[in-house]
Amino acid sequence: MQSVTLIIDKRLELSTKYKKLLESKTNDVIISKDLITAIKIIQDKEPDLIIISDSFDEDLSDFCKQVRALTYNMRPIIVAMSKSADINDKIKVLESGADDFLSEPVNSEEFKTRMNAHLRREYESNTDSKGLLPSKNYTLRAIKRILFCEDKWAVLYISIENFENYKQAYTNLASEKLLQTYGAIIKASLGENDYLGKLSENVFVAITDIYKAEKLARFLIFAFDSVASKFYAEDDLDRGYMIMQGDECAGKRADFVHSTISVVTNEFTKYKDCAQVINSLVQVHNMADVPTRSNYLMERPKIEGVDSICPKKYNNRIMIYETDEALCVLLSTILKLQGYEPEIKTQFEPPDSQEPPAIIIIDAGDLEKKNGLNLCYQLKQKDDYKNSKIIVTSIIHDKELVLNTGADLYLPKPYEIPNLIKWVNEFVKEFNI
Repeated sequence: MQSVTLIIDKRLELSTKYKKLLESKTNDVIISKDLITAIKIIQDKEPDLIIISDSFDEDLSDFCKQVRALTYNMRPIIVAMSKSADINDKIKVLESGADDFLSEPVNSEEFKTRMNAHLRREYESNTDSKGLLPSKNYTLRAIKRILFCEDKWAVLYISIENFENYKQAYTNLASEKLLQTYGAIIKASLGENDYLGKLSENVFVAITDIYKAEKLARFLIFAFDSVASKFYAEDDLDRGYMIMQGDECAGKRADFVHSTISVVTNEFTKYKDCAQVINSLVQVHNMADVPTRSNYLMERPKIEGVDSICPKKYNNRIMIYETDEALCVLLSTILKLQGYEPEIKTQFEPPDSQEPPAIIIIDAGDLEKKNGLNLCYQLKQKDDYKNSKIIVTSIIHDKELVLNTGADLYLPKPYEIPNLIKWVNEFVKEFNI
């Protein structure tokens, strides 16, 4: 992305000279000859560097204060240019919010070098130290700038799903390598006029032209899936999932990471602000996300129809397979108090055809029959129940045996009720997303 420099100067000859010195492929220079226009440009473009001259009637230090107040949330570099060389004038202007003060006439090479140094510092201060990519603030600024251009553009919201689980299982070092690898793949796929930044640790944002956006998304999905397997241990690859460790997540089954990409463009929608673009990206991203594989989705023209979309009902049903009657009563009572709708099953048989519950809690059964484990496996083979979260409680202390049946969590008996409730709350939220 080009940086933006705003020169506020009513002198035609000098402002044009400064623009020629600074303008390049990486720096877009705008001249404003009046203060009202300058304020509008600052609001729309959020310049990285603002050069203010004392060619206006208004006091230079007062104007620096106004610009700094106007840009308190974006914090651009402000450089004051003045014919005065008086030290008191310099101090006054710098204390008013300017970052640098240059007395005119100024050497052209010194001026160019100083301004490029300021731009470099501004970019580096907004760069993620691990991935060396622009951070959230700079990325939001980049999105805001494209809203006011006439060209057709596309924004890609590129996430690595299940990243937190991977980080916990494989440490920060491995997760940083995964991010750096994917970041390098995305960067290599973009052109010199495209932009790549980050919104969060595991979310990249790319800005490109509308004509190659879908091809880019398709390629990135393919590339991510091609390299992702290299970031796992052989045991996990053979098993087909990760087993979480640690006090809080021990026994949880976690899917491998995958990439989800959403794409929005200005072809069909005229976006008014950056927040609207981000909201659209997140909405399309939520529709694109598939729990177990990478996927992308591109925004299309909207087709409206009455009652064409039915709101999803919040599911808080919990089915319990447990042979211990006392424990059944305890679980049922506590879950009702938590606002859930528990249903007790005493026979290890798949339920009759009905709306699948959000969570199924199954006792694994004894070591020989393993009725609960067999039931868990049967349920996970049914399309109706594949999204239901299954918690298996067991006296069989074989974590991998239990998780291989398709369980989402292994909870060894005896367990603490608050720990079970914690997992129920988390899984119900996941199911209803």
